[in-house]
Formats: sequence, structure tokens, C-alpha cells
Amino acid sequence: MPTLIVPIDTTELVTAVARIVLILALTVVAQRLLKRFIPHLVRIALQRQAAEEPSEAVAKREQTLTSVLLESLTIPLYLVVGLTLLSELRIDIGPALASLGLLGIAVGFGAQNLVRDLFSGLFILLENQYRIGDVVRIAGIEGLVEDINLRRTVLRDLDGVVHSIPNGEVKISSNFTKHFSRVNLDISVAYSTDVDKARDVINRVGQELAADPEFGPLITEAPHFLRLDAFEDSGITLKVLGVTQPIRQWEVAGEFRLRILKAFAQAGIEIPFPHRVVISRTEPPPQQSPGPGVEV
Repeated sequence: MPTLIVPIDTTELVTAVARIVLILALTVVAQRLLKRFIPHLVRIALQRQAAEEPSEAVAKREQTLTSVLLESLTIPLYLVVGLTLLSELRIDIGPALASLGLLGIAVGFGAQNLVRDLFSGLFILLENQYRIGDVVRIAGIEGLVEDINLRRTVLRDLDGVVHSIPNGEVKISSNFTKHFSRVNLDISVAYSTDVDKARDVINRVGQELAADPEFGPLITEAPHFLRLDAFEDSGITLKVLGVTQPIRQWEVAGEFRLRILKAFAQAGIEIPFPHRVVISRTEPPPQQSPGPGVEV
């Protein structure tokens, strides 16, 4: 059985060691250059987008593209370095490459899902569907995007559970925080309520919230009365809309609910709740008269 290792003398060994050290040094340099120049190139590529979108959104996209490109370029770099080192050690890599080729063909038939994930991830990034730091719903799961690469997306939901979702499973992606977010509330009031008065209270609370030094910077358009939205069993529903900075809609909506509850109480506006009517009989039920032919 032929050996794959070819004997070398001391001089060749020293030369090989020197080459290996040089290769490793060049690898470290190449890796540092990638980490330095990839973010710079991505930043240049996003200059046009930076003029059209908020700086926070551009920063998210820049972080996402940088991490994916670094990961995609680092793996081939390590593969080439590994094969080069084997060659410097006089290990015949021809049979290994041939075996990898045959293995690649065999794996290719069973790697359709992986290829689908990679292509889906590529289009997700190119189309800028979502980025690290966005809140999305994909594959029926809602959460904060903690990481994304060509193969999978990692979400963390409100319970702190981390979900790893293959990109090929993303048929529809819903982004709650792209460019801006919206406060969308349904507020119910009793049928006896003066709707004009309720509208004025809602608009006043929205303006006060937009002028608040803490919540004002988070609000692009103050929450305001939009329309009378529905007639329900216990009351009427008023639609309230507002626009906030990305991912801040829940924070603003929570504070608005708190303030509107207090304002309604001061204005005497009732927020309805389900009622149940109970009928109590105080008299005995009337007796039925006997039928014909029945003696009493």
C-alpha cells in the first residue's frame, strides 16, 4: 500500500517550517484585513441608503451584511490555508481532493435543503427584508433578530426563548420595525359616551405625550383619534393611530394606555366591560289547568 508522506531532509524540513510560519502569519494578516476593510466597503456601498433612511436602520443593515460577509469569506480562507499546509508537509492531497469531490457529489443529492437555505438567505440579505435588531414574524414565530447568516436566522421571543430558523422556511417575513413603527390601538367606550368629547380627550393626551421630554423623541406622529371603528356588544370602538421610531411602538402605546385610562376617569368617560342580566322570579309559576276528562 503506497504511503502518502514523502520523506524530506533537514534542510527541506526547516524550509517547510518557515513556509508554514509564513502561511500562518499571512492568514492572520488576511483575517485582520478582512475585519478592517469589509465594514469599510459595506459602509461605502450603503452611502446612498444612508441618505434615505434613518441612521439606526442603516447601522443595523451594515452590521448584518458585515457579519455575513466576514463569515462567508473566512470559511474559504481557512479551507485554502488548510490544503496549503498539507501540501507544505508533503502530504499528497490529490487523493483527498478526489475523495472530497466524490463526497461532494454524494452529499449534493441530499443537500437540497441546505442549498435552499443558502439561496433564501442570500435573497433575504439582498432585498433587505430584515436585519439584526429588527422585530419580525417569520415561520410563525415573532421575536428580535439576534443573528442572521446565509443559512439561518436566530430570533429571541418575549419569553427569552431563542429560535433558530432555517432561511428556507421563511415563506413570508413580517417586519414590525423597518423604517418606522406604528401605534395601532382600539379603545372601547360606553354607548352613552359623547364621542366628540372622547375624541378631544384622546387627541389631547396624544399631544401631551408627544410633548413629553422622555417620550417625545420616540414619537414621529402623535397618537390621535382616527375614526369610530365598530359597534360592539358592550360599547363602541374608537381607532387610534400614531407613528414612532422603529421598535418603540410598544413603549409608547403602553404609556398612552396608562394616560388615557387616567384621562377618561377624570372626564367621566366609561370604558365598558361585559354585562350579564339576571332575571329572578319572585312569584310561583302559574298552574296549568287540567285537560278535559281529568278530575281534580
